[in-house]
Amino acid sequence: MLEDSAQDYLLDQEETLPTTTTAIHNPKKLSIIPLIFLIYFEVSGGAYGEEAAVGAAGPLWAILGFLIFPFIWSIPEALVTAELATAFPGNGGYVMWAHRAFGPFWGSLMGSWKFLSGVINLASYPVLCVDYIKLVFPLLSSGLPRYAAILFSTLFLSFLNYTGLVIVGYTAVCLGVISLIPFLLLALFSIPMIDPSRWISLGNQGVEKNWSLFFNTLFWNLNFWDNASTLAGEVEQPQKTFPKALFSAGLLTCLAYLVPLLAATGATPLNQQAWGKWLKVFLEIGAVLSIIGLYEAQLSSCVYQLLGMAELGFLPQCFSVRSKCLGMLLEFASFLWLRRKLPTMKRPFKVPMKLPGLVVMCLIPSGFLVYIMSVATGTVFSVSCLVTLVTVVWYFVMRFCKSKRPTNVEDEGLEQVG
Repeated sequence: MLEDSAQDYLLDQEETLPTTTTAIHNPKKLSIIPLIFLIYFEVSGGAYGEEAAVGAAGPLWAILGFLIFPFIWSIPEALVTAELATAFPGNGGYVMWAHRAFGPFWGSLMGSWKFLSGVINLASYPVLCVDYIKLVFPLLSSGLPRYAAILFSTLFLSFLNYTGLVIVGYTAVCLGVISLIPFLLLALFSIPMIDPSRWISLGNQGVEKNWSLFFNTLFWNLNFWDNASTLAGEVEQPQKTFPKALFSAGLLTCLAYLVPLLAATGATPLNQQAWGKWLKVFLEIGAVLSIIGLYEAQLSSCVYQLLGMAELGFLPQCFSVRSKCLGMLLEFASFLWLRRKLPTMKRPFKVPMKLPGLVVMCLIPSGFLVYIMSVATGTVFSVSCLVTLVTVVWYFVMRFCKSKRPTNVEDEGLEQVG
């Protein structure tokens, strides 16, 4: 088809051009420090939430999980993201990879699956934010004040994102630094009370391990390294910046989890009177700031994913206007197929493995992902199937609309490249 040829032409240009079409319209680029903290908030945002792993399997398994799981899941996902984001440094990220590897149909599916995941995450953050604030202001616990607070926080945080990615990036830096300080203080106060024997505890005797909760907690807290790939077109020198930012964000994330986990499990029960009520309040403030950072990072990823999908013709062009678990399996498959399909393509960052080694690297996290999917509820499967069906219908509707106006998307794209 003519539109598919035009889209392939645009993607071919990205193999030789270091910049993207979006750079013409938005000269302000993300530098490495804001990008590190955006990736950090895409993945983590702090140690909030890891306590569920301790309750599900005990301190020893929780510590081992946060030590080992990054090698099983996080590092392979980050390496795939680093290679493909530098090879295709444009907005859209994983949507572009699936499109380039398997064609527009699979690119459209990838975008829909990922966008659904992002929307579900975004819907939870304002509620979590209000849940923390209500501990200080009980008026927000229920009724109209609660709903008004959720609505206001959603609108305010969305407006902040509307001001531009550079502002959001430096906001993420400030939020990240402030939200990490309470955990550093907690770790320092815990040092005199740490008993290393508590780290090898398997939990309370007679209490059954909740492995489903344990693995889902690890997956939730160490996932989404690929989300920042949708911002590649907005990053300054992405071929150099992305690998460094991913490595730095990975180190920051692991330390942000392990240091508080070791401190809390090693010093429990803590003498809370020793560190006072002020630190408890500081932790609550840090939690609110962390949620704000999570919301801003996730929203940035979603909007630039829509921008990339509009530029590829999967969505109407209005989605490209600027302001002044199935998906991960497809992503791994795209990574491997592009290595086989385009072996000589220039890759500023390349995972130093041959194809058989890459297959093994991707099979391990893929197996874990299949397990996570197998323990999902019927509601999750139903929603996923419904979204997939709607996406398939939408894809063919868009193809039909473009066939009626065959020069619209292609000409715009070619003019921008030229």
